[in-house]
Amino acid sequence: MPRALSYADRDLWGRTLSLLLIGFICYALPLSVFAALPASQGNQPVLRIQGSNTIGAKLGPELVKGLFEAQGLRDIRSEAGARENEQRIVGRQANGRSVIVEVAAHGSGTGFASLQNGSTDLAASSRPIKDSEAASLASLGDLHSPQSEQIIAIDGLAIIVHPGNPISALSVEQIAQLFSGEISDWAALGGKPGKVQAYARDDNSGTYDTFKELVLAPGGRALAASARRFESSNQLSDLVSGDPNGIGFIGLPYVRQAKAIAVAAGESHPMLPSTSLIATEDYPLARRLFIYNDPQLENPWARALIDFAHSPRGQAIVDSAGFIAQTVQAIKVAPETQMPSDYRQLAEQAQRLSVNFRFQEGSATLDNKAYRDLQRVMDYLKQHDKLRNKVVLVGFGDPKSDPERAALLSKLRAMAVRRELAKQGVLFREITGLGSELPVAANDQDSGRIRNRRVEVWVY
Repeated sequence: MPRALSYADRDLWGRTLSLLLIGFICYALPLSVFAALPASQGNQPVLRIQGSNTIGAKLGPELVKGLFEAQGLRDIRSEAGARENEQRIVGRQANGRSVIVEVAAHGSGTGFASLQNGSTDLAASSRPIKDSEAASLASLGDLHSPQSEQIIAIDGLAIIVHPGNPISALSVEQIAQLFSGEISDWAALGGKPGKVQAYARDDNSGTYDTFKELVLAPGGRALAASARRFESSNQLSDLVSGDPNGIGFIGLPYVRQAKAIAVAAGESHPMLPSTSLIATEDYPLARRLFIYNDPQLENPWARALIDFAHSPRGQAIVDSAGFIAQTVQAIKVAPETQMPSDYRQLAEQAQRLSVNFRFQEGSATLDNKAYRDLQRVMDYLKQHDKLRNKVVLVGFGDPKSDPERAALLSKLRAMAVRRELAKQGVLFREITGLGSELPVAANDQDSGRIRNRRVEVWVY
């Protein structure tokens, strides 16, 4: 059984509600930005959000309420929508006129379908848009572009079991075997004898799409026909916590009374879904939460909500909703014997920032999140007087036939980040590449190799 990771626990740095600037926007969203936003006409919503249950059940409505408060609306409340897992957020302007936002949480796929038929303004998704979906929406513009793809939070898929289950860590392969039915009794993994009962989200769920991609697809497996399926995250979690033989997967805020287990991928150490490991996206089942919009966004309420979600006030709501806010903090990492010597020295003398830079698939170009992360890191370095000879960039990658080539490519990734930060005045202490050392994912699939191609930021 894998050994639980010891050097990156959620207690290392905790959460903060004093968040830094998120993205290329100003430090505050003055109320004047929203002064001209219109009220509802009759009982019609000013904004419609459709998609992910992970976002729509709580985070989306809370962000809408925060935006209402920022604009000075009064009597803010939630009302049940026309169907289960639908809400109407209602506020009242100073002149007495109502403002209504509708949030429907039926799964990420429904958000993109609604964008296509014009029945929503924003698509909430707990997975990246599929190429087929982007192609079907090409008439709107490029949904992969930074103008359309908004990463509003980081989440981790927690693998949950009954609190009394003695198993504390599993590999991704073992998890796949449990959910596909290849392992049907807990005794096969050293647990108490009992028939495994899998619990899963439904087919519309982005959480399920992420689980399929990260867990089932690498081995060509399918979810067992006996798995129980749910639209509601809360219902799934509560049933697992009451079933001694149950196992499920869920977004981090929905662990509730269940027990989360540590997960290992490839040669990585088992990792619990802790705050720090999810923030850096090192945790094997970490994922991004998205809002997608028409690149030519014309709805002023949609633009205001996106800007609010990226703002410090919006990210404080992300944090309080149980997700991982995209702030930058310094983490003290405990040195361990299995670390390369240079890296262990870093751990002894410096601190790691809670962000990793990653790249577009098959490219040396930073991805959409990384471009916002550049500004987040700059804000941290300026605030903490780290601009001159205090920063170390460490690049990583996947294995190559020639280890020297792997090390060179990993350093070139670090140099790509260096170029962008140097434009804003950062003088670096060191730039290095560690090749395929310290993998955070398996290298036998493209998705794992992409995760391993990363750049860490350390500060003295």
